[in-house]
Amino acid sequence: MKSPNSLFSGRRRSSSGTGSIFSSSMTHSRSTSTYSSTTTSSNKSTSGKNPVKIAAKTVAEAFVSCFTPPETKSSNNNFGDSSDSFKAPSVASDGRNERRRSRGRSIYASENNSIHAKVAGSVKFTMEEIYKATRNFSPSLKIGQGGFGIVYKGRLEDGTVVAIKRAKNTIHDKHLGVEFQSEVQTLEKIEHLNLVKFYGYLERGEERIIVVEYVPNGTLREHLDCGPGNVLDFASRLDIGIDVGHAITYLHMYTDHPIIHRDIKSSNILLTENLRAKVADFGFARLAADTESGATHVSTQVKGTAGYLDPEYLSTYQLTEKSDVYSFGVLLVELVTGRRPIEPKREIKERITARWAMKKFTNGDAILTLDPRLERSSANSLAMEKIYELALQCLAPHRHNRPTMRKCAEILWSIRKDYRELAG
Repeated sequence: MKSPNSLFSGRRRSSSGTGSIFSSSMTHSRSTSTYSSTTTSSNKSTSGKNPVKIAAKTVAEAFVSCFTPPETKSSNNNFGDSSDSFKAPSVASDGRNERRRSRGRSIYASENNSIHAKVAGSVKFTMEEIYKATRNFSPSLKIGQGGFGIVYKGRLEDGTVVAIKRAKNTIHDKHLGVEFQSEVQTLEKIEHLNLVKFYGYLERGEERIIVVEYVPNGTLREHLDCGPGNVLDFASRLDIGIDVGHAITYLHMYTDHPIIHRDIKSSNILLTENLRAKVADFGFARLAADTESGATHVSTQVKGTAGYLDPEYLSTYQLTEKSDVYSFGVLLVELVTGRRPIEPKREIKERITARWAMKKFTNGDAILTLDPRLERSSANSLAMEKIYELALQCLAPHRHNRPTMRKCAEILWSIRKDYRELAG
């Protein structure tokens, strides 16, 4: 995909309490289902040098082009990544309407030579196809396990490599059944370069199966956990943050009805071989409030993962898109520090990573929070400071003080431009 300044460049890239912005509640936590293998690798950034500065308005207009859904040239018959086959035409910005929504799915349809080439979400697989794709759920093809069930790597009859999520027995588990339906219904409505692609599903008897794109390079959390020699460099982390920002902005603004993910976290972000980020796991996703009818929020049971949960949502049960923004703020801190949101083995003042990092930042000691495996360069230090400025806004106690995801992504894009200029 090509867009100004390589916006989608692949590897250039509890207790709740009102007033507490960093809740450490373990309530409503959830294990993730991984759609990828655990093999991790890292690549050095190859971003261009000395890009020309452009006006803020031009930046914003170019940024909007990111949210036109991609088209694929053909199906990928290998086990490798096919992200390079995406392209997107530009879209004119409508600055008057903060929530620009698509009208119909025709522009989202992708060409694909697969035997299941239909409008996304229309495909119902047979059990015979699933058995064949997974070699009867061979243990050797198991690539992940979480609250939903087990994830297998599979190959469809046409050679397309996929990830196949096999749920636990949802007939007797109401909550997992609801999550299955939620994920299917959400995946049917979305298509974006930075979201896992949906191929179809199966629902028969006690079987609940979802078939999605296979992403070969592990999760962001696995990369951040890796040891010396396989460190995810700062430029790549910045690119990943931008990719995730684009994905969430698309969900909030460019779908027929805004979607709140509710479980944005590093273990739900999959990486391609070129370190392109793809957001996964929509079991907790919910439609946002219908603002056209005057609603400001959705009242719902709290779901999410400890360390990422919006404290205002925890205390009021009022869900809005700004809950995803809060989780994204935690993710930004995670990218800079390399630490998990909650680290119980550390001393008390460092256990809640976002609280610790923001305190260091406001005291002028942000450099002490930078992942020790990263270079202490002027470019890294300046970008880190700017990322923390954004993270502090995202982590505001009250949702009205948090920026929109579109604003977050625009700011990160600007940070990346400046970073590339300084890094040379």
